[in-house]
Amino acid sequence: MSYLAHSARSDRGIPAQGYHEHVCETRRRAQVNAANVGRYAPKYSLLLEAVATLAGEFHDMGKLDDNNQAVLSGSISAKKLPVQHVDSGVAHLLGLGQQRHQLAAFVSYAHHIGLQSVPAEMNKGELFLRDAKTVAVTAKRLHQYLARHREGVCEFDLVESNNVELTQPQLFLRMALSCMVDADHGDTSRHYNEAVKFAPCLLRPEERAKALDQYVSSLSEGADDDRSRVRQAVYESCRDADTRPSLYACDSPVGTGKTTAVMAHLLKAARDKKLRRVFVVLPYTNIINQSVDVYQKSLILHGETPEEVVAAHHHRAEFSSPDARQFTALWQAPIVVTTAVQFFETLASNRPAALRKLHNLAGAAVFIDEAHAAMPAHLWPQAWRWIHELTQDWGCHFVFGSGSLTRFWELPDFVMPPVRLPELVSVELRSRMVGAEQQRLRYARRAEPVNVAALLAWLHEMRGPRLLIVNTVQSAAVIASAIRRTCGREKVEHLSTSLMPVDRERTLKRVRERLQRSNEQPNNKALASWTLVATSCVEAGVDLSFRTGLRESASLVSLIQVGGRVNRHQENSQSDVWTFELQQVDMLRLHPGFKDSSKVLNTMFAENRVSPDDCKEALRREICLTGLKDMIGNHETAKDFPEVQSLFRVIDADTYTVVVDDAVKKRLKQWEKISWREIQGSSVQIWGVRIELLRIPQFTQYPELYEWNLAYDDFLGYMAGVLQVESFSLDGGAVI
Repeated sequence: MSYLAHSARSDRGIPAQGYHEHVCETRRRAQVNAANVGRYAPKYSLLLEAVATLAGEFHDMGKLDDNNQAVLSGSISAKKLPVQHVDSGVAHLLGLGQQRHQLAAFVSYAHHIGLQSVPAEMNKGELFLRDAKTVAVTAKRLHQYLARHREGVCEFDLVESNNVELTQPQLFLRMALSCMVDADHGDTSRHYNEAVKFAPCLLRPEERAKALDQYVSSLSEGADDDRSRVRQAVYESCRDADTRPSLYACDSPVGTGKTTAVMAHLLKAARDKKLRRVFVVLPYTNIINQSVDVYQKSLILHGETPEEVVAAHHHRAEFSSPDARQFTALWQAPIVVTTAVQFFETLASNRPAALRKLHNLAGAAVFIDEAHAAMPAHLWPQAWRWIHELTQDWGCHFVFGSGSLTRFWELPDFVMPPVRLPELVSVELRSRMVGAEQQRLRYARRAEPVNVAALLAWLHEMRGPRLLIVNTVQSAAVIASAIRRTCGREKVEHLSTSLMPVDRERTLKRVRERLQRSNEQPNNKALASWTLVATSCVEAGVDLSFRTGLRESASLVSLIQVGGRVNRHQENSQSDVWTFELQQVDMLRLHPGFKDSSKVLNTMFAENRVSPDDCKEALRREICLTGLKDMIGNHETAKDFPEVQSLFRVIDADTYTVVVDDAVKKRLKQWEKISWREIQGSSVQIWGVRIELLRIPQFTQYPELYEWNLAYDDFLGYMAGVLQVESFSLDGGAVI
């Protein structure tokens, strides 16, 4: 008899999928995924392969129930299967008793609901990993399910594995679930013809290293100045460094070419250690395109498609519903450029949709660029433990880079015992560069807080072009709108995550063109008299150079990083970088997360300790002020996966993907095939509370996607609609 795993989509002309076809293909894909990971995790390779394969084989066995088959075949109409379909496979695996079967049961149990809390499951007693409503049905019918299962699923020849000591199995379980869920989702998308075909390229590190050498040489060709010599020295220092350790630091000031220098080191490490992938992890989404552009210019080999070699992962592209899985970003390219939010929250996640891509991280060289801004301080202790485990057991190689490294690993509050990492840039070379930094900038503080009017008057006194960074998306939009209204559109640019990625890129291009024109005509005050109003998304890593910088009070590290966007190439003898505070008036919004770091910054100014070398001390004081409670570590040790996922938030807000582009909205409604890159480029991430307040609708076809239905423009982005609503409320209209 023929049994089904997935029902037909008659409205789209897609037939039902057979159970045995789906199970065999899921099992095969899970085994391949695990084997690929196992090459970099010899300690766990056989066990991982067994666990992922067994979970893949038995994950859907409950669908063989007669009542479920009636729904899947369409003879009975129902929104969901009447018998919970996961419990029978879990029961069968638990009954087999060996370590690999117990772990496979845990993974199979999690393939829809996510990795659960082990303490909570143990409190269920005999119902450990079981569904209380289904356990009686399973006991009665399990023999029937197994008989039907074996009618079309042949025995799989698993290599026997000795029991492996898993005192801390958390990352192992995330990897195993990743291998299995990617197989399950991938085969389902294949059947429904939803997945955009993608054939991953190989890293080919030696060839890309040669291409990178040629690119860097072309940049300095004919140049014979101090800056060019320093950049070349940094590049050679990183490229030629020993690769035997798996953790490195690269402390190099702005403008010294970390983007290419660290990549040279990563490619050498990939060659020496036979790694398969490179990750570049950045704190802000808008830096991604700049880095991707450099890498696509310098690393693409003959005949390759740039987007398939260097993939940009801007924001959340993880979807669990069957119809939306096609939009999931999977970290399959040989070089992946992503955000710290995506990278670290994936490590912390218990959700199948998020973890689906995790197995592609094993055997990777990883650059945590602008590490000072990667995440809030209290997350680093647990992140460090994961990084250490990735280097020890999963074949990874890490570099922490910044122009103002806080070196948290040297503080006992974060790492016990503290450690010192080998440096990619020598002490002598760094001292030489820091000396030049001190001549380039002057840091200053304005004591009295300002409202919008006072801020605009103060800006008028500053030499331009000016960079003004504030702490919230709404404050940036309010200030940019005020400058446009009082001074004219030509006097202001605006950049924040309220803009779609495609519009952020257009804005950055326009800003670069304006800066170039003002540099070419330095005496033309009209060309220089404008301001870029932005959020912290341009604080680090962006190759821009303004005459004056202003930063709403945050941390010392943030202020130093803004200095990297001011007088970057020493076009002027010295420039000013100011810190200031905003009043919470005029629709300005303050960010509570910077309250303590702002206090520390004020004391550092009082002590005249405002330099890159003072950043570690500033971080130490922030921790003393706020305390560093490692609650996440306690929950991770207890294997309480949902609580770890809940607590480990790089951005402490639930954000959702909201599609803005009208053409993409139309295509989605017509069931057209759309890649995750298109969804990413035409959408924004908006807090759940704001979506609820503004009543933003979901797509009927894709309930995990939202449709922006308020005003949007390429200057303020979605804040154009938000400010209209706020203004209406302030003027006495209905409050949403």
